[in-house]
Amino acid sequence: MLRVDSSKPFKIVYSLCKHAYLGYLIEPHVVQLNPQGDFSLTYQRLFSHTAGEFAAHLTDRDFRLIKILDETEQDAIIKKHHKKAIRAVEFFSKTFSDKFYEHVRPRIEKRLSEVLTVLKATGGALYLMDSDGWPAERQIALAEEPATVLFHFRRNDKETRYFPTIKFQGMRIDFMFKDAHVVSNQPAWLLLNDTLYFFEQDIEGKKLQPFLNKRFISISRSTEETYFQKFVCPLIEKYHVYAEGFEIRTEKHVAVPTLQIVYVEGGISQLALYFRYGDHKFSAGNEKKVTVELIREAGNYTFIRVRRDAQLEKAKFDALINMGLRKVGFLAYNLEPAAAGDRFSYAVINWVNEHLDELTKQGFEIIAETGAKKFLIATSKISFEIKEDNDWFDIHAIVYFGEHAIPFITLRQHILHKKHEFTLPDGTIAVIPDKWFELYGSIFSLSDRTTSLKLKKHHIGLINELAEDSLASVALSRKLQRLNNFEDIADVRMPVGFQGNLRSYQKAGYNWFSFLRDYHFGGCLADDMGLGKTIQTLAMLQKLKEESDETAGRTSLIVMPTSLIYNWLNEASKFTPQLKIHPHIGSSRAKDVSTFADYDIIITTYGVTRVDINILSNFHFSYVILDESQNIKNPASKSFKAVRTLKSTYKLALSGTPVENSVADLWSQLTFLNPGLLGTQSFFNEEYVQAIEKKKDEEKSRKLQAIIKPFILRRTKEQVAAELPPKTEQTIYCEMTEDQSAYYEKTKSAYRNDLLNSLDDGSFAKKQVILLQGLTLLRQLANHPAMIDNGYASNSGKFESVIETLDNVLKGGHKVLIFSQFVKHLSLFKDHFERENVAFSYLDGSTKERGKVVADFQKKPDLKVFLISIKAGGVGLNLTEADYVFILDPWWNPAVEQQAIDRSHRIGQGKKVFIYKFISKDTVEEKILALQNRKKRLATALITTEESFFKSLSKDDIREILN
Repeated sequence: MLRVDSSKPFKIVYSLCKHAYLGYLIEPHVVQLNPQGDFSLTYQRLFSHTAGEFAAHLTDRDFRLIKILDETEQDAIIKKHHKKAIRAVEFFSKTFSDKFYEHVRPRIEKRLSEVLTVLKATGGALYLMDSDGWPAERQIALAEEPATVLFHFRRNDKETRYFPTIKFQGMRIDFMFKDAHVVSNQPAWLLLNDTLYFFEQDIEGKKLQPFLNKRFISISRSTEETYFQKFVCPLIEKYHVYAEGFEIRTEKHVAVPTLQIVYVEGGISQLALYFRYGDHKFSAGNEKKVTVELIREAGNYTFIRVRRDAQLEKAKFDALINMGLRKVGFLAYNLEPAAAGDRFSYAVINWVNEHLDELTKQGFEIIAETGAKKFLIATSKISFEIKEDNDWFDIHAIVYFGEHAIPFITLRQHILHKKHEFTLPDGTIAVIPDKWFELYGSIFSLSDRTTSLKLKKHHIGLINELAEDSLASVALSRKLQRLNNFEDIADVRMPVGFQGNLRSYQKAGYNWFSFLRDYHFGGCLADDMGLGKTIQTLAMLQKLKEESDETAGRTSLIVMPTSLIYNWLNEASKFTPQLKIHPHIGSSRAKDVSTFADYDIIITTYGVTRVDINILSNFHFSYVILDESQNIKNPASKSFKAVRTLKSTYKLALSGTPVENSVADLWSQLTFLNPGLLGTQSFFNEEYVQAIEKKKDEEKSRKLQAIIKPFILRRTKEQVAAELPPKTEQTIYCEMTEDQSAYYEKTKSAYRNDLLNSLDDGSFAKKQVILLQGLTLLRQLANHPAMIDNGYASNSGKFESVIETLDNVLKGGHKVLIFSQFVKHLSLFKDHFERENVAFSYLDGSTKERGKVVADFQKKPDLKVFLISIKAGGVGLNLTEADYVFILDPWWNPAVEQQAIDRSHRIGQGKKVFIYKFISKDTVEEKILALQNRKKRLATALITTEESFFKSLSKDDIREILN
């Protein structure tokens, strides 16, 4: 084969040829033209990578077709499907098979169809290749419009004869015994008399192939029924058919959408969707516009064609999806509720009953053939009537399962033990809706165990929820209704002896205390740090002193961490100087509690309370108040057990973070305040803690909020922002030094390989301690390697950045709080300041005389820097003189950082507060920062500002941190 000269006349030729193994192909060639303008015998196969030489005479269409046909060339096909290089001769002799052909041929035909369609649309020429490979033996015409096929069946007493006829432009064309060729099967292209025909109705070429050299196919009477069922029915569905000897009848019906419950005992039940057209049923998802059913009667056959309403079927299917169902699997059109929870067997029955009215309106038929069990398909509802008694709510309720009326209390055991089936008097089985277990489980668990349903007054949150869901007719006293709407609580006159003024939200808290006292409810004031919980409480105690009968006993006990003693005494002397306060602390404290009656307030610590509980429990206090009440979060702790035995008329808790580690922290604090409010510890743990923290159950979270809402008052800084100075937060990213980075990467690799392997082999649970140690080590290295290696002589990028930033701040005359959770980190700065003669205050857990240290920093102008351990300084400090806060290392729990910021950004601060967070780049600190933002959701969903970050880490989180 000679090479075509692109500088002389040539023409591109698309040539139809037959490959010995791959079947018909189309190949693009350039053929040299002779001086007369005819094709010469010089030609060349074109590919995308060789077409550039001939670009001057090729169009965009040609380049597109050449690229498509590159994929059908034998070497391209072999390369795509055979990993190792192999010669074509060897591939076709050893590797090629019928299975391979069946795999690649449809893909080849798809490309051929693309090319033929383009050539037909653009008037392109197609040629036939001769047996020697010359690409331009003769031109082939492309039919301009589709041909049609009519399939004929003639049945007599002996056989049924079957054959097709073809019409083109209204004329029947003879194709049998005419050397016709099926060039492509799907879509079908037929080469006949140098013309390529294509067809309507997506005919397959194999339907025509047998008749190229045969007049008809004969089906014997013995095999006809099977043949009719498997071959003729599908043929009638898709194509034009003419029959003699049997009937083809077309019927029209209005489709009736039908849902059949497929109940699986103890398994995953589903809904089967099908459509009924008269007596004919068709499963959803079948996209045939016509469905054919074969009926045999007395030796005669009738093919019934039913034209389906595809638009209606899709609309009904979409309606079910919009109602909350989802399709199961790729092929079957079974459905199940998208929010089926644990996907138990009753989910579909619940769903049908819940949506019954809408389904009926949409015209659905429901079939509940569920085997031996006869389930009731009907709507369910409950009618509540709730009346307020002196100390109780009486609940009267009737359940309606369809027409069946049942006393609600008879469902107690079913609801508590999550039994879904309730047998009705007529033997049918009502399925208790899923949401009833969520909605009413708490009512039965927390109610008084009598023959009627009674809830204590402090369960008003549950009662409110029933009323809000419009399920209950609730008759509440006007006074109790005010607890639903905080703004409606009556205003209480301020005590005469209170020195100072309360801000508007503080006055509201003071009013709330009085309301709780009227109803003998315990409450937790959970305002953000720095919003004045101490002042609100002192105002209330001053009011109590002024209203109390001297003989009635007015002494209240406040239990707090040791670090807060100074703050309480200081605030009381300023705002309520008339209150007589006795600190019950120290090793020389008196053991005679009878002297308590001489005081308005006894102040003590959790530690002293544990030790002295035997004597403290002998005194009946007016109030027992727990400050930083999260100290009793552990129900097994001695602190919780001790405070529960204290006797008082009223109880209060104060805490900016009542939930520190887990939702479980709430149980002990609210049980102290209102015994029985949250049920038993095991009930609360199973019903709420597990559901909210492990299953992320938002409904349970909302339910818990409803129960506790009346007894927890929380205002955030954002809510009272107008009364606070603004603050600005900025993250400063620090580059590690080379030595620091090398040390960090070496340590990370040692931990990472071991821990990532343990995630894969299942031993991770045993290595949680190692993980925490490793992450702590990496965080220390991100600060300064000298924290773990006394021999480290190089520097730290973060240390240099902090010192540089601090120098600039101090030059402006500002005061700065520097927080770290690592005492060793603070020591490095302490040493630096001592070397540089920078005056500073210092506070960690071992510091004595905290009050003096704080007072010195607040009062002395030359003390500009305060180094504080974040754990020791997180509560009880009022450092409003500082207007800059440096956070040296991010803590797992973002709320701990917030507490540190609150030391400066609180009531009394008149300046803007600037917070700088220092983060080492490309370290675990950056990962912590990202994860903090993702983990805040649970914290804000309840009344807390923080959560246990470490416990909430998933395996993916840990991989992200270590990678």
